[in-house]
Amino acid sequence: MKQLLVSVCLLMTFFSGLAQDFRPTFHYTPPKNWVNDPNGLVYLDGEYHLFYQYNPFGNKWGHMSWGHAVSKDLVTWETLPVALPEYPNADGTTTMVFSGCAVVDSLNTSGFFEEGFHKGLVAIYTSHIEGKAQHQSVAYSSDKGRTWQLYEKNPVLDLGMKDFRDPNVIWYPEHNAWIMTVVKPLEYTVQFYESKDLKTWALLSEFGKQGDMTKIWECPSLLKIPVEGKGKNQSKWVLMISSGHRQKGYLAMQYFVGDFDGKQFVSQKQEEILYVDEGKDFYAGIPFNNLPAKNKKPIMIGWVNDWEYANDIPTGDTWRGAFSVPREMSLRMTPNGYRLFQRPISVLQKVMSKKALVAKNTAISGVWKVPFQGDSYDLQLAIQPQKSEGFTLKLLQSGEEATVLRYDVATQELSLDRTKSGLTDFHRRFSGIDRVKVPLRKGKLYVRVLVDKSIVEVFAQGGEKVMTNWVFPTKNAGEISIASEGSSVKVNSLSIKTF
Repeated sequence: MKQLLVSVCLLMTFFSGLAQDFRPTFHYTPPKNWVNDPNGLVYLDGEYHLFYQYNPFGNKWGHMSWGHAVSKDLVTWETLPVALPEYPNADGTTTMVFSGCAVVDSLNTSGFFEEGFHKGLVAIYTSHIEGKAQHQSVAYSSDKGRTWQLYEKNPVLDLGMKDFRDPNVIWYPEHNAWIMTVVKPLEYTVQFYESKDLKTWALLSEFGKQGDMTKIWECPSLLKIPVEGKGKNQSKWVLMISSGHRQKGYLAMQYFVGDFDGKQFVSQKQEEILYVDEGKDFYAGIPFNNLPAKNKKPIMIGWVNDWEYANDIPTGDTWRGAFSVPREMSLRMTPNGYRLFQRPISVLQKVMSKKALVAKNTAISGVWKVPFQGDSYDLQLAIQPQKSEGFTLKLLQSGEEATVLRYDVATQELSLDRTKSGLTDFHRRFSGIDRVKVPLRKGKLYVRVLVDKSIVEVFAQGGEKVMTNWVFPTKNAGEISIASEGSSVKVNSLSIKTF
């Protein structure tokens, strides 16, 4: 019996250490407990604020409150105390603080702050009473989000529904008013409201019942995104909604490009569903409010996880869930209409090591083992399949264990395969392959891959297509290899920077 107990203790120690090894280096994770949706992304007075859904009491979903972290560069984060905890009601029920947003009420339109104070934060969130109601409420802070006061007349928007949530608010200068985007999730409907004071809201219009309706709609956002190559200040409105995935049962985000006149959003004609991310682990992403003038493009952060297995990912008893690298967004006109392009924020390159050029104009026939090992890095590859059938790029490789990025010339498909990436059997829906069509550009494929211990983010063709996935490697050799299929391929350039 004593020997058995010793063995059990050793195993527990091993898996605890393994779970800690999975913690990413340059993707933000709180020190402990469960996280999901990012909330209240806002910039104020030199700080980027990341609020997020958080369970202060454990590493599975529950007791939803707003966690809080701040950063000066969107890379290095400081975790602060819980900002908005769940709170008791007079009737004995409890209100959880569900997803929402934060704005800088610089004109004091709400009247919450002293005259002349221009740095007041207002959080607009879904107040959730389990099994009874969801409505929209507000809280305000005059000390940069460190402490908050609940509005005494909450909720500010109540339709008497059990499912009505995830407000996202922007300032609309043409009307000198605030615009709220919020969803009726079970009805696949987005509603737009207007307010002059963040407290009284009037319905403007609705949009919905199109696109992906395989899962409920959540976490909407309406924002202007610049159009590349269209001249100064050219932009279009984009509506993003968290919903279903290209593969049945999983989660993803979809987007619509169109026009907003201050009242209605009208989408361009879309022949296909447009997904923000083709992987299985990017959800509930929202953009920052009040970005400084130097940020010409909107910046978004998403939750890295999927509700299919979110409570079961093998990160141990300490932490569960993470956030994506912040992404800059732009639009480009294509033969099929406007399309979203995403890139990791540029500052990420500056905080990483000096770029190491591993290969240039190198022909590969068969398997080439890249002279690099590691588990947190930024890899950029330009490659020509030439007359080959395609190629594979194996990441986090240890013998047969690897996360595999493959390009198939015949189908023009880029795939991310995690079936042999390490731990996969903790949930029957985790193991799988994601595929997306990515045409070559002048015979080349450009990919940028952020690998961070357990998170892989792939940006193809300048961010035209993106895939984000968890992986849980167990052997930790961290090797990389490229293999051609059929005839040789040409690596135009391959560079790696480490964090």
